[in-house]
Amino acid sequence: MSDLRAAVRDATQRLTDAGVASPAHDAVALAAHALGVDSSEVRRLMILGGPVPEAYAVLVAERASRVPLQHLTGRAWFRGLELEVGPGVFVPRPETEVVAGWAIDAVRACVESGVDEPVVVDLCTGSGAIALAVKAEVPHAQVHAVEVSDLAVAWARRNQERLALDVEIVQGDAITSLDLRDVDVVVSNPPYIPTTAEPIDPEVRDHDPHVALYGGSEDGLAIPRLIAARAAGLLRAGGVLVMEHADSQGESLPAALRATGSWSHVEDRVDLNGRPRATVALRG
Repeated sequence: MSDLRAAVRDATQRLTDAGVASPAHDAVALAAHALGVDSSEVRRLMILGGPVPEAYAVLVAERASRVPLQHLTGRAWFRGLELEVGPGVFVPRPETEVVAGWAIDAVRACVESGVDEPVVVDLCTGSGAIALAVKAEVPHAQVHAVEVSDLAVAWARRNQERLALDVEIVQGDAITSLDLRDVDVVVSNPPYIPTTAEPIDPEVRDHDPHVALYGGSEDGLAIPRLIAARAAGLLRAGGVLVMEHADSQGESLPAALRATGSWSHVEDRVDLNGRPRATVALRG
């Protein structure tokens, strides 16, 4: 097939049949990747009847088998940052951009209250998405990121170096790493899927690392509870914790935090789809 427009149309149908959630977007994105251009140029070439890149059919076949789009292109966008991702690291999700935004709002509030260089810790950083977004949007912040997986740390450091953002990336257990006190903001997107559950999407179930998914207990909150306890030890009085959770944990995680007595205020927030997405708490 030599007509790019026809190839993208057929790819869209193939991805639709395979159950891909965004078939038209992905078909164009794969063509852009194969051609080394952006999506707008692909659409221009579709109108002009441009040629089909040789690698396109293979890429479409892999996407139809539910290999994540980001693994095929090697890229994921997060709050305007282009991150490199691939096997061994959790692919950042759009809903986490909202969570990062709440953390960024908390950091900016520190600046507005007179803190010149607020200290921020991102526990379970994965690709470094949240930590790097905080540094990009609040340049005066001192940002530290912790990740246990050696593969994920490699991706995070690669992103940090390529974006030239001054974020300290530490490989280690989020519960014990970092010798810090009086931190202003702790943010975390920890593993939180219940051990009795299984992700529906093959992209998540078959390709995201399990260490980044499962929360260590039937309710999925064993690891989040430990992360929250660690955050309580890191934060100054009045410091802010922002923690992402599953949409089924909008009541259970806040209740778990309240029960510890470490937090003076606990609230849960919903994402742009109206689903419970993160708990925000103030250190007592």
